[in-house]
Amino acid sequence: MMSPARVKYRKQQKGNLKGKAIRGSSVAFGDFALIATEPGWLTARQIEAARIAMTRKIKRGGRIWIRVYPDKPFTKKPAETRQGHGKGNVEGWVAVVLPGRVLYEMEGVDLATATDALALAAAKLPLQTRLIDRKNEL
Repeated sequence: MMSPARVKYRKQQKGNLKGKAIRGSSVAFGDFALIATEPGWLTARQIEAARIAMTRKIKRGGRIWIRVYPDKPFTKKPAETRQGHGKGNVEGWVAVVLPGRVLYEMEGVDLATATDALALAAAKLPLQTRLIDRKNEL
């Protein structure tokens, strides 16, 4: 699973999910892309599960780009712990996704295969997504 090799600070605050994505909002590498239409967090496990589903569907025929990276740590306090005693331990890593952000790109396959593969990937993600083409929306 993806996670940073090292970070400057071990724990981060939650932040907010306001606005739309400016960076990473255009199709840059492939012919088809899956973009988010709502804000949220994607965990490293969800990103990897979607990648595996796409790869199996296209039978390693095309090429896939992952355009998000889980670089934000999230923490969790142990169960049945009273308040106080500071912030919990790092449980995993998430990627912050805003509406309009390109999540995955694909090339080397036809439209029908790309649609099926990206639909499988979208089913693994907790966000509403949309399929777009390099030229226009589908």
